[in-house]
Amino acid sequence: MKEKGRTDFLIFFATATLLGLGIVMVFSSSSVAALAEFNDSLYYLKRQAVWTLIGLVGMSVFMQLDYHYLKRWALPALAGAVLLLGLVMVKDIGVAGGGARRWLQVGPLNVQPSEVAKLCSVLFLAAFLADRGDKIRNFWRGLLPALVLLGVLCLMILKQPDLGTAVALAGTAGVMLFSAGADLRHLAGLGAAAVPVLWWAIMGEEYRRARFLAFLDPAADPQGSGYHIIQSLYALGSGGLLGVGLGQSHQKFLYLPERHTDFIFAILGEELGLLGTLLVLALFFLLAWRGCRAAMLAPDRFGTLLAIGIVSMVALQALVNIGVVTGSLPITGIPLPFISYGGSSLVFSLAGIGILLNISSQGRRA
Repeated sequence: MKEKGRTDFLIFFATATLLGLGIVMVFSSSSVAALAEFNDSLYYLKRQAVWTLIGLVGMSVFMQLDYHYLKRWALPALAGAVLLLGLVMVKDIGVAGGGARRWLQVGPLNVQPSEVAKLCSVLFLAAFLADRGDKIRNFWRGLLPALVLLGVLCLMILKQPDLGTAVALAGTAGVMLFSAGADLRHLAGLGAAAVPVLWWAIMGEEYRRARFLAFLDPAADPQGSGYHIIQSLYALGSGGLLGVGLGQSHQKFLYLPERHTDFIFAILGEELGLLGTLLVLALFFLLAWRGCRAAMLAPDRFGTLLAIGIVSMVALQALVNIGVVTGSLPITGIPLPFISYGGSSLVFSLAGIGILLNISSQGRRA
């Protein structure tokens, strides 16, 4: 066990504040739908509270567990994630919903293996890149093995289908490869090659093509593919500077779809206004800044890359979600970390924060 210093209070503060804000907003945004569907306005809040407790336990464990021990479990963890993603595809095992098959039933709860895969892939890439060292600048011996494994994970997630998570995973891996010192020419070539693949993934499915066209012009189909983004912008616009007041949202009365999951940021903007949305952005920025600082002060290369991967995983997911809600990006199903309703994302994001806090506690003093 390495000598530990103090836990980074600002990382903990940002995470705890986002988590508390998420609990409040899940209740506020879901109470009407929960009452209509289950005759219990607390239905989603109670489930989110259970996931929060599980996530906090996991965060506490990883805060105390020396992150160096995780390196030896990197490959088995990735293999386990691939196995879970494979089980999702089995008709009698994977749980389907909303036109997708993304979950596994574990007792009374549903687990989303793609969220497991994100954290496991970050752990594996950190261990792999740390061991490769300067060999990462060689495409065939350093970069290609990592790309093959990443490609397998992304294809399995796309099969569910879940384009948003696949893109977030690929983006996180790209940041880690850049941080590890991969040749910029190789990364530029991979980025260029990814564009036609992404275009094919969007245009190859009718619903994705409709979402992309709605992003370009939501008003062209206001009652169809453009409905999500129009209602989201209504919510954000109605909030003004200070919001209509906590619990006073109009869009949560079944106007805005996915109001407590992927589009919860819109309800937050409606109830808490521009100042509330800026507070959320500031908290994510604070988390990213302190996470990058922890990466720079980590005692070894593995810790640096692992911290960068965790920060990128959270920050990119937040960036994509907020981009979708504000109409800056095409609609894709990805939750807002720590705030959206959803257990798997919350638990594994908190586990990642626990690892990040452990790395920061072992970092060199500035």
